[in-house]
Amino acid sequence: MVSATEEQGGVHHDAARPARAAGIAAAVTAVVLCALALNFIYNLRLFVGYTIILNQFYYLCVFFSLPMVFVIWPLRGKRRAGWEVGLDTVLCLLTFGCMAFMVWNARRVSSEGWEYVAPEPAIWVSILLWVLVLEALRRVGGTVITIIAAVISIYPLVAGVMPGPISAASVSVRDTAIFYVMSTESVFGIPLAAFATLVIGYIIFGVALQQTGGGPFFINLAFALLGTVRGGPAKVAIFSSGLMGSISGSVITNVLTTGTMTIPTMKRTGFAPHYAGGIEACASTGAVLMPPVMGATAFLIAQFLGVGYADVVFAAIVPSFLYFLALFVQIDAYAARNGLKGLPRVELPRLGKVLAEGWYYLIAMGVLIYMIVSLQREATAPFIATAFVLLLNQIFPHNRWGLAEAMGFLRAVGRLFAELVAILCGIGLIVGALAVTGMSGTIANDLLHLAGGSTLMLLIMGAVACFVLGMGMTVTAAYIFLAIALVPALARAGLDPMAAHLFVLYWSMLSYITPPVALAAFSASAIAKANPIRTGFAAMRLGSVIYVVPFFFVLEPALILRGDTATILFRLAEATVGVTLIAGALDGHVLGVGHVERRHHAIGLLARVLVVVGGLLIAAPLVAILGIDRATGLMLGVVPTVAGLALIRVFRDRASPTPQTA
Repeated sequence: MVSATEEQGGVHHDAARPARAAGIAAAVTAVVLCALALNFIYNLRLFVGYTIILNQFYYLCVFFSLPMVFVIWPLRGKRRAGWEVGLDTVLCLLTFGCMAFMVWNARRVSSEGWEYVAPEPAIWVSILLWVLVLEALRRVGGTVITIIAAVISIYPLVAGVMPGPISAASVSVRDTAIFYVMSTESVFGIPLAAFATLVIGYIIFGVALQQTGGGPFFINLAFALLGTVRGGPAKVAIFSSGLMGSISGSVITNVLTTGTMTIPTMKRTGFAPHYAGGIEACASTGAVLMPPVMGATAFLIAQFLGVGYADVVFAAIVPSFLYFLALFVQIDAYAARNGLKGLPRVELPRLGKVLAEGWYYLIAMGVLIYMIVSLQREATAPFIATAFVLLLNQIFPHNRWGLAEAMGFLRAVGRLFAELVAILCGIGLIVGALAVTGMSGTIANDLLHLAGGSTLMLLIMGAVACFVLGMGMTVTAAYIFLAIALVPALARAGLDPMAAHLFVLYWSMLSYITPPVALAAFSASAIAKANPIRTGFAAMRLGSVIYVVPFFFVLEPALILRGDTATILFRLAEATVGVTLIAGALDGHVLGVGHVERRHHAIGLLARVLVVVGGLLIAAPLVAILGIDRATGLMLGVVPTVAGLALIRVFRDRASPTPQTA
């Protein structure tokens, strides 16, 4: 007989097997994909006597990552039952088989045009892989995005019976399947190409930075620099979340890591729980839009436009600055209005000690930025920066790794690889559906027709589409779909293509801080122990500038550093002043002027509205919107601003605590 203890141990042992298998699978994925990427980028010739062609390299990346989804992610998102382990094993082996077929026949796929006419085995492999990609997408991306991808991927089969605007010639199942899998415009198209040639290195760098202690270092650095100022803990959240989120590329991960330290500290110094959660949600969301890394999506912009990644980084500098400036000013206004102070210096880490323990993180970031911007080596930069971090981490004793830490690093990297490949392959089906039916070319014309020739109306339609898709898709998925469908229409309307791509990216992010979805705000509310909806609306108000900044830079290329130096500086000054006024007025305190006394509520509301309207008119590119000259537009903004500031000055709250220096 088996004792109860032995029986429990056996059950626990059996249950632990899938978890161990998932860990091993993730680690193997990390090692192999890293080796493949290094071999491709540095031309190491690891495969002696054999040259891997480009499409074969893409197939190998998927071969070593997509099957692992069925090992790492259970069928129902919970602990696997016995039969589920068997099913997952079968699905994993089937995916391996399909991709092995692709790897073996890579040269024939390319030279014989299999995306149009393929042998019978290739057709069945394509159909099977179509289904497997959708199931992998469901496991890592959720049901909503899978339904969207599945419905759109079936669209070519019934395109001939669809109503006018979305009607096209129907395509057979066989032809659709081989186009999805054998062409370079669908599953193995631009998104996967960006992953294989660029994103792999940055994922490794981001995880290495986090796993070696980069997260705590940046948080401690932020506390040492900003902890004592007015509203210090909230400003720490902006600084630390901005640095870490730019590297990790994940909004939710950023909230759950930095938020666990910043949100309780904000609450302790007087910030309302829902407001503290909103600050962290906004900081983490904006961080993914901030150079130098900006998450995986920025690499896709470079790939779509055929430009260097440094070009995307330069274009994103001013929009990101305006967003974080507004967030900083609003937090300072809230702290000033409520008399919130910073933390005592004795409770904060010493700057010298923080830098002594983690200076090499800053050097690694500097190396990364230098190689991207100055040397234009965006493919090799993250590998060199990663090697730098890992080497120095082992030399200095603070966070030195052992075998367990190294395995944890590989598991984290491999899991991210598998997750991203599944999402990119799934979204590739959507892109392929538009390409095979020719709809990717006609959607732009249809959108222009619906907008009636109005660029502003087209932008508003695009913003709504971005927001709606962002609620059901990941940012990367929503961006890719709209980069195919919407950006060509914006470009044909005369807008700068880079600005159009950034416009789509910014609006795709907004669902993270906007109810009813607001995933970042809801995640932060759990840490803050606040009402999720209230936290969502706080995040929406704090991030309000992000709703208008995309309209600014898409209509005024100077804000993405296009044009002559004088124009860029002038428009930057206008936008900075306007955004500062808007942000201060939204939270009821304008720097250098003060805030209206609470008993003068009606006057205060009027003053704030006037300043917000004035700030918008100063910052907005009125030449593009209304066709008026700059001097007139500036005067239109100055008049309500001066009136609002005068009201605040006359009725300012003299009884409030004297603010500290921000």
